[in-house]
Amino acid sequence: MARSDSFFIRADLNAGGSTATGFNTYFQTPIDLGAYVDALGKSVLRIHNVAVAFTDKTGTSVEITGAEEVAAQFWLLTQSQTLAVLPSNRAVIASGTVIASRTNSGNGLAARCYDQFDNLPQLWTNGYLIAVDTMYLGGQASEYWEGDVVVSITMECTVETMTQAAAMALALSQQ
Repeated sequence: MARSDSFFIRADLNAGGSTATGFNTYFQTPIDLGAYVDALGKSVLRIHNVAVAFTDKTGTSVEITGAEEVAAQFWLLTQSQTLAVLPSNRAVIASGTVIASRTNSGNGLAARCYDQFDNLPQLWTNGYLIAVDTMYLGGQASEYWEGDVVVSITMECTVETMTQAAAMALALSQQ
């Protein structure tokens, strides 16, 4: 397989969490890969690394409303979804969660914060090959966030060529 130099694809998703936007609701945004992926033309995308941040709309830490526990999840997918999916779902490229709690009353930053990334391409020997022309960034956040949670993702990628038959087979398996 011929490879290109690595480049970065970035996306943001408002995963909710506030009363105004909604909480415990699945949100999703498409990520257009048409410039990189063409199964008929034998071009596929390899994701080598994924970095994820959970922030507010300005890129800073999201505050919690009072002495509460909160959570937010994300999924990077090859297929559109309407609800959260398990990490074992064949559409999942990467997934993870952040869980935080605040011990003081009133709005403020979390006293404890834990993250878990279930699947990330950098965990695999050769990354993750993508042959679909659209990926999806999905996410949702629980209530008690002071404002919405934004999931920002940065992916290090390369474009590679495969045989047309192999590229089509991969594309069909990811749809």
